[in-house]
Amino acid sequence: MFDHTTRRSLVLGAAAAGASLALPASALAQAKTPLVGPLAPNPAEFKKTMEQFSGGKPAQADGLLLDVPVLADNPSAVPVKVKVTLPISEQDWCEEIIVLAELNPSPLTCRLQFTAAAGTAEAAVRIRLSQSQNVHALARMKSGRVLQTKQAVTVAASGCGM
Repeated sequence: MFDHTTRRSLVLGAAAAGASLALPASALAQAKTPLVGPLAPNPAEFKKTMEQFSGGKPAQADGLLLDVPVLADNPSAVPVKVKVTLPISEQDWCEEIIVLAELNPSPLTCRLQFTAAAGTAEAAVRIRLSQSQNVHALARMKSGRVLQTKQAVTVAASGCGM
């Protein structure tokens, strides 16, 4: 386990390397409101987030790796690794990666931003899944290309208060 000093060092180290991690506004809003009853999937929000991120451009299937366990024992903390495998240069680098849970009430689980100084575009996070579903990762390159991949995950129990 990490103590507070170690976590602070990791966050500061990531910021110094040209990467940042931010919680989506919808997640911050949900944290302030108590949950009342089960929350249903939000396919409209999922579709809207996908379209906004890609800007309506078709996404290419190669160049992005997503590593998620096929069976998630703890749906409250599912490990996710995302990595852009395309060459990173000063002319073209990954600006942003998002991770979406297709059937979560709030589909945007993670947003990662990078600069050319990062030298790579990869991250490992833990996300919460409400049920068995597809997890999607999208990456936007400086050149405007959008990369996309997805993987199915089966959860052992509900992780979003359902």
